[in-house]
Amino acid sequence: MEYYNYLKSLHLIFVITWFAGLFYIVRLFVYQIEANEKTSPEKEILQAQYKIMAYRLWYIITWPSAVLASIFAFWMLFFTEAGHVWLAQSWMHVKLCFVFLLYLYHGKCHQIFKQLQRDEVKYSNNFMRLWNEGATIILFAVVFLVVLKSAINWIFGVIGIILFSVLIMLGFRFYKRIRERK
Repeated sequence: MEYYNYLKSLHLIFVITWFAGLFYIVRLFVYQIEANEKTSPEKEILQAQYKIMAYRLWYIITWPSAVLASIFAFWMLFFTEAGHVWLAQSWMHVKLCFVFLLYLYHGKCHQIFKQLQRDEVKYSNNFMRLWNEGATIILFAVVFLVVLKSAINWIFGVIGIILFSVLIMLGFRFYKRIRERK
């Protein structure tokens, strides 16, 4: 059982670095999109720098963290006694659905990353700011599920983060209006 705690610790470390990468990559997307609106030579300088930063973050931190978090999760779930117990519980099924959503979110971020590396801007910086909240909502749901170990109580956590996201969006709109006045 002691090695289970090592697996869990490694899993948590890589989940944290995975989320850090997801949060920051979308921020870099915002900067890349905003750089696209600049004039030469600032535009080319910023685009080149943000591409390097995004590339390193994506392939040196985010992808390896996602893979390692998944390896340790599978190891815990399928090759330990505790994992077999967790797999039989409904809260874990709901958590795994959110993990699946996280993989979809990661995949969409990868698609956006590739587009921006080719200088294809298909989304606005405002869309990216809102897109960044997707990982936050998934994080809240998963943390509440794991801590409360209830397939029902996580709903209150998700409702809370949705309300929090609405407040962030209202704050974003307010800030945008202030920025546009200047």
